[in-house]
Amino acid sequence: MKEEKKVVSLPTELYSKIVQRIVGTDFNSVDDYVVFVLEEVVKEEEPERAFSEQDEKEVKKRLKALGYID
Repeated sequence: MKEEKKVVSLPTELYSKIVQRIVGTDFNSVDDYVVFVLEEVVKEEEPERAFSEQDEKEVKKRLKALGYID
């Protein structure tokens, strides 16, 4: 099953720069490159969780039992 897609417009000059940039790379199209770059940007902005929600609840439970938090 194919993932639904939306159309995004790029300025012609930017599109041309991307075409030049992907020459000799594994990117088959400007679309592939743009999707890759945007996924990387979005991934960087997502906060990384050191603990799962369950782990965090357990730590808080233990800290409360030890009197460190209310």
